[in-house]
Amino acid sequence: MKILVTGGTGYIGSHTCVELLNKGFEVVVFDNLYNSKIEVVDKIESITGKKIAFYKADMLDKESMRPVFEDHTFDAVIHFAGLKAVGESVEKPLLYYQNNITGTLNLCELMSEYGCKRIIFSSSATVYGEPEEIPVTENCPKGACSNPYGWTKSMLEQILSDIQNSDHEWSVVLLRYFNPIGAHESGLLGESPNGIPNNLMPYIMQVAVGKLPELGVFGDDYDTPDGTGVRDYIHVVDLAKGHVNAVEKVTSTNEVNVYNLGTGNGYSVLDIVKAFEKANDLTIPYSIKPRRAGDLASYYANPKKAKEELGWEAQYDLERMCQDSWRFAKKNLS
Repeated sequence: MKILVTGGTGYIGSHTCVELLNKGFEVVVFDNLYNSKIEVVDKIESITGKKIAFYKADMLDKESMRPVFEDHTFDAVIHFAGLKAVGESVEKPLLYYQNNITGTLNLCELMSEYGCKRIIFSSSATVYGEPEEIPVTENCPKGACSNPYGWTKSMLEQILSDIQNSDHEWSVVLLRYFNPIGAHESGLLGESPNGIPNNLMPYIMQVAVGKLPELGVFGDDYDTPDGTGVRDYIHVVDLAKGHVNAVEKVTSTNEVNVYNLGTGNGYSVLDIVKAFEKANDLTIPYSIKPRRAGDLASYYANPKKAKEELGWEAQYDLERMCQDSWRFAKKNLS
């Protein structure tokens, strides 16, 4: 089976390429390298001992993607490509709507033209807004997103569902991630965002390597055991394996399927800090900051449906997530 991975040199995309290759899939990647580096291709090939075909292409330039479809016939597309910084999306909403939505429409038009109507979409738990129940199930209605990045995910879920509803040759799997952290055990692949990180683990790692003086903890007065926000943190390799399992679903049905990918466990910000310190024998200085607008006290998944229908569940514990994150940081961030 041949799989196209859009945004395949990014954080989750690169780990998914590794897991696909390890399972014997042929992998083709395109990426515009806006927030990633071409060296990632070499790292994927070094880890797996297998080659991938790489194209530099941008979703906003539809014709730049055409050679990918001219050169290959795909069994399915796993779609990661998109802008993902929450804060930047608030500052530059037009950029996010234009890139993420228009780009995906261009991709889907080419997929339809070349007869590949199976897509696994990289969505987010942010589409639930303030969920009706915790842990969050797929039956929770979608809610009001707190930023344009989240709205692009929510809107694209609707667009892809409408496409499938109009043409039943399409098969769509929507994967709603919780909070990916960790890195590949080799230390070659991990998350290294540009600028000051939005997400907790990259922020901790930049403090650990001395690039930032301390971690800012946003709020310590939530209704949680230690007052800091509780989230569902999942190892990026577990998340990547969820996409591999979803390939069988998307290639065997002609419908829209939705799955939460999380561990089902909630950890607070300070739980993560303490676990990182213990796993790596380090001290992470932090200070309490005011709450961020739109942040919820507690947010974690019920991943039962993915286990029952995809045969997938998270395997890695918090200690392993912290150890793998630090191994990557030492090799790449210092």
